[in-house]
Amino acid sequence: MRIALAQFDFPVGQVEANARRILACIHEARDRHRADLVLFPELALCGYPPEDLLLRPGFLAACQQALTELAAQVRGIVAVVGHPEARGAVVCNALSVLREGRVETTYRKRELPNYAVFDERRYFEPGDAAVVFEVSGLRVGLLLCEDLWLDRPMRETAAAGADLVLVANASPYETGKPVRRREVLAERQSEHALPLAYLNAVGGQDELVFDGASMLADAPGGAPHPPATAFEEALLVADFDPGSGRWTRRQWPQVGECSALALDWGALVRGTQDYVRKNGFSRVLVGLSGGIDSALVLALAVDALGPERVLAVRLPSRYTSALSNELAARQAARLGVRLETVSIEPAFRGFLDALGPLFAGRDEDVTEENLQSRCRGAILMALSNKFGNLLLTTGNKSEYAVGYATIYGDMCGGYAPLKDVYKTGVFELARWRNRTGEVIPQAVIDRPPSAELRQDQKDEDSLPPYPLLDAILQRLIEREMSVPEVIAEGFDAATVRRVAGLLFGNEWKRRQAAPGPKISPRAFGRERRYPITSGWRA
Repeated sequence: MRIALAQFDFPVGQVEANARRILACIHEARDRHRADLVLFPELALCGYPPEDLLLRPGFLAACQQALTELAAQVRGIVAVVGHPEARGAVVCNALSVLREGRVETTYRKRELPNYAVFDERRYFEPGDAAVVFEVSGLRVGLLLCEDLWLDRPMRETAAAGADLVLVANASPYETGKPVRRREVLAERQSEHALPLAYLNAVGGQDELVFDGASMLADAPGGAPHPPATAFEEALLVADFDPGSGRWTRRQWPQVGECSALALDWGALVRGTQDYVRKNGFSRVLVGLSGGIDSALVLALAVDALGPERVLAVRLPSRYTSALSNELAARQAARLGVRLETVSIEPAFRGFLDALGPLFAGRDEDVTEENLQSRCRGAILMALSNKFGNLLLTTGNKSEYAVGYATIYGDMCGGYAPLKDVYKTGVFELARWRNRTGEVIPQAVIDRPPSAELRQDQKDEDSLPPYPLLDAILQRLIEREMSVPEVIAEGFDAATVRRVAGLLFGNEWKRRQAAPGPKISPRAFGRERRYPITSGWRA
């Protein structure tokens, strides 16, 4: 049996366009590749995750109509399509088998994830039965995403007589997850001696990025095949031999480096690219300071969109060093990006003059520092408004965690590519990006981080060194450790309490931050939801 796996991006809410693309893939799989079956990702018809669109009767009706019209056009091939299924007041996450003009059978997802970024129990009711159908003399079972991670759905599908199992997924990327997926796939295959085809969606959807990286697993005793290319769309084609229980990959692109840093970079690039494109922008804007964060964002933007669609702007102040201006110009030239310069001094002086009578008798403090950042934010937003460019913010996860980012200042913008990347990770990614040539000037990587909002300022004047800060934050955020538990691992008690206080006390600021791509197991935003008003600091 020959199958095709549609490793594609099906944007949320674009029901009619998704249906057209599904039909085009069906025709290509049938006419060009002579496939017997084509599989589509989880909720491909409406995109994943549709969130509260699923609460709108009109949306569900549109999905049902699109499925009915699609089924009527399927001839000479079996198509398995993910969609939301409304049955009266009950809505299921469904996978329907379309054959010869009709919906032949429907599988309903049984294990509904309700953790991390997933909220499926808010919308769906679980299915209660395995589904097995015949294609080319073989009995084919179906699973949906989370169903693979728990044993019962696979066990009952095997008991229903499946010869092989197809798994449709919309599984978001995070660092290390591809390895865990492969382990789960191997575990299920070995437990039940059934071959598997694992299809994953591709593309950025707000904070989530789906990496594709679809896989096949032979049976019995065969390790999973190498995954298809991550973050790239492809119609994958493979032949299954029922005699040996093995797959032969016919059209299965595998390109590029698969290290953790390479995959993280791919996720950040794809997330940025799709957020820009899907929200109707053609160009982006980056405030380029000569520091590491803006340098990495500029490189990401160029990789995502090309240099002709990126504008860099220097915004020097009275405290900006000549080296910062030079490094910004050097990077823009290397990447072929247009660079403009707008001094913030007139705007900053105007604020100081206007506020002078009220500030009289008070020493300068963080207020004046934040005013500079807000001057930059206002200028960048003005350029964004005037020319229609999406402003990319440059803050990283360490800064968002402890509030070391100015609200209405450097937090201004529509998308935050580094929102889920710790400062130490920023340096790692910068070095990785330079592996084939110096895109980010080495001096940017080597110099001590500084906001340059006062004379001779360094980040470590206000924060612990970033390796120490990030080690504490990772324990408090990703590992959800308590303050005493972190201290017990050997960290200075006063430092841990201070960092925890900053983390809990800046939730209000993070709620007002732009979205950014998730690459960690515990991203700010839809995944980590803490109360703003809370007395808990332990």
